[in-house]
Amino acid sequence: MLITIDPTANVPLADQIAASVRGAAVRGELSPGDRLPPAREVAAALGVNLHTVLRGYQRLRDEGLVDLRRGRAAVLTDAADGPRLAVAEHVRALVEAARRAGLGEQELHTAIEDAFNRP
Repeated sequence: MLITIDPTANVPLADQIAASVRGAAVRGELSPGDRLPPAREVAAALGVNLHTVLRGYQRLRDEGLVDLRRGRAAVLTDAADGPRLAVAEHVRALVEAARRAGLGEQELHTAIEDAFNRP
């Protein structure tokens, strides 16, 4: 499924839903104009309250990443490309900084994994 959550995480479920959609957009799994699954279907599939899914979708709307209208599908806006492009730009800058510092590819991977696993 496109949207996943971890019920044991210390992150609110609505935030996890929004992050899951953002992540799918960054990975290129979603593109501007794509429709998100109906909130009722997501709620049923994840076993969460409908309002939790709607809060996640509303966060995305507040960020300008989703066009959300009552009774219509949630649709990714052109702004959804922004996070993907921003991450790609940061990655290029990080790789360049690592090269200047004399780090190899494996050392950079290790540094990223360490940073990712820190609380």
